[in-house]
Amino acid sequence: MTTTATTSDAVTSAPTSTGSTATRVLGAASLVGIALLVVFGVFVSPPDKELGETIRILYMHVPTVSVAYLAFVVTAVGSAMYLWKRTEFWDLLAASSAEIGVVFFGLTILNGMLWGKITWGVFWRWEPRLTTTAVLFLTYIGYLAVRAVPASPRTRGTRSAVVGLLAVVNIPIVHKAVDWWRGLHQERTIFGTLKPEIQGTQAFAAYLGLMVFLLLFAWLLIHRFRVAFLAERAAESGLEGAIAERRQEAGQ
Repeated sequence: MTTTATTSDAVTSAPTSTGSTATRVLGAASLVGIALLVVFGVFVSPPDKELGETIRILYMHVPTVSVAYLAFVVTAVGSAMYLWKRTEFWDLLAASSAEIGVVFFGLTILNGMLWGKITWGVFWRWEPRLTTTAVLFLTYIGYLAVRAVPASPRTRGTRSAVVGLLAVVNIPIVHKAVDWWRGLHQERTIFGTLKPEIQGTQAFAAYLGLMVFLLLFAWLLIHRFRVAFLAERAAESGLEGAIAERRQEAGQ
């Protein structure tokens, strides 16, 4: 039986479970970080002079969108490497990162809608940043849909890799939408350009949020990759068992 890659091609040391000492440390660090973020973001940091209490939403909004972008870039890199190397590792890495990216981007849209309701009076407006954001989100939903279409592992990997490379082009369009087309979305972020510039506990909460969500992304990515890898092995075992049964039946 021919597959896209052997087990040794997929990973250097094949995982036998979804957890490890490293993931437990990452998970514990993420939980502690989330608790600290809640304390500093909700209770310790003061309201902003311009944004008021709504700045607390941005302590989550900016990290979630940043991590979503990172996840989509990882998907693009994995897609490119799969088209080059044709190994299972890169295909599963790209797919796992895309799934996590969609979750974080969905959270970004939700907390952005909450901020919009408070600031604009409505949850959603079809202005440039939000419109391009919706397109990007649907593009990666499409990526996951392509992976769900029944096909051989090689065909599935090739199709999704092409979509993964095309989809990442939308990220700079979303990011620059405010500069290219005038809209309601604020031009500045809390990282470095907000006036007045955030300092003290506000800055600490902002960067803490980014660090915590990066840790959470790493933890989720390792787990999701291992789940995908073990699912592939289970599917191969099931197929091999079915073939063996048919051969026995044919020999009788």
